[in-house]
Amino acid sequence: MSRSGGFSHARLGRLSDALRGYVDSGAVAGAVGLICRHDEVHAEIVGVQDLGAGTPMRRDTIFRLASVTKPIAAAAAMILVEETKLRLDEPVDRHLPELANRRVLRSLDSQIDDTVPAHRPITLRDLLTFRLGFGAIMAAPGTYPIQQAVADAGLAPGPDLSTLTPDDWMARLGSLPLMHQPGERWMYHTGFDVLGVLIARAAGQPLDTFMAERIFAPLGMPDTGFQVPLAKMDRFATCYRTDETTGKLAVWDEARGGQWARTPVFPGAGGGLVATADDCLAFGRMMRDLGRHGTDRLLARSTVEAMTTDQLTPAQKAASPFVPGFWDNTGWGFGVAITLHRNGPTSVPGQYGWIGGTGTTLRIDPQEGIVAVLLTQRLMRSADDTKIGDDFLALAYQAIDD
Repeated sequence: MSRSGGFSHARLGRLSDALRGYVDSGAVAGAVGLICRHDEVHAEIVGVQDLGAGTPMRRDTIFRLASVTKPIAAAAAMILVEETKLRLDEPVDRHLPELANRRVLRSLDSQIDDTVPAHRPITLRDLLTFRLGFGAIMAAPGTYPIQQAVADAGLAPGPDLSTLTPDDWMARLGSLPLMHQPGERWMYHTGFDVLGVLIARAAGQPLDTFMAERIFAPLGMPDTGFQVPLAKMDRFATCYRTDETTGKLAVWDEARGGQWARTPVFPGAGGGLVATADDCLAFGRMMRDLGRHGTDRLLARSTVEAMTTDQLTPAQKAASPFVPGFWDNTGWGFGVAITLHRNGPTSVPGQYGWIGGTGTTLRIDPQEGIVAVLLTQRLMRSADDTKIGDDFLALAYQAIDD
């Protein structure tokens, strides 16, 4: 059986068939998948960038990363930690005075003026681990008064880009109470939008400029950013949603004239980046190689090790509802989910990464030397929409042949 980089060519054929099956069924318009093991890279490119135009998918197609932005933003924050411009356990008040002297809801179902003082300030570690006490509530809209207040303020987590400036966004956040005490539990998403503002203020330059200079340029990620310039628009994929009535794909965000065609008002560290699969691979390989990129180093080994270590206590996980079963075998580091135990073929202890709500996946396995990137262009509706990413990872591991 022929092999390449420790992969079986015959077994890689199963991966190709599976991705084409998702396209042929109409589940997704297209996909680009890259599997890197050590220094060998296998690529799968299927489907189209745009259903209406029939533009073929390309290896260098640009996708909306959604929450795959988060690991990259975490690395940006840790660059500032290494330079002592930020400290993990220092209150963020110095750069984010809007978050000083927080009030906290007496209970989640309290009215927004029924509050108590925060037990302690919010820290950078809280932001990186979603423990600032504010985030997505895993309940139907309208279940709690704070949900309506968050929506009215324009701060509700969602796929659309914010039209608020960072200062306005922070002012609105500062006008609301925290939902829980800092450090008490994990609440998804909002901490990383706060993180982006903190990075920019600590660095003394806009977030997009800092990340371009300190991450994208050094790693050779030329197509990564918070906007797609006109010269690259022919490589930008249209993003779709599943129509609830027909079950078919409908346009959510056009390439030309869409949200990412405009200069961002709020470069969102929680989910605003666009990139190609190869750009994501470059970031993933740096992380897999413990901060090294070729002969250069972006992060210290100890920094990457800290980022990819579970930071949550059992009590914090127990108090943090997310999708069913999420915490059974998952830890959370700085911007990444971490596999804790071997309970299946793809559950390698120490494997880490994250997924995005536009159908994106980045997983890194230091033990097997694997970086897996899958980029698609369909909004997630539920936890079931991770199946294509799960299948991609499973078929990558079954192709290992050594």
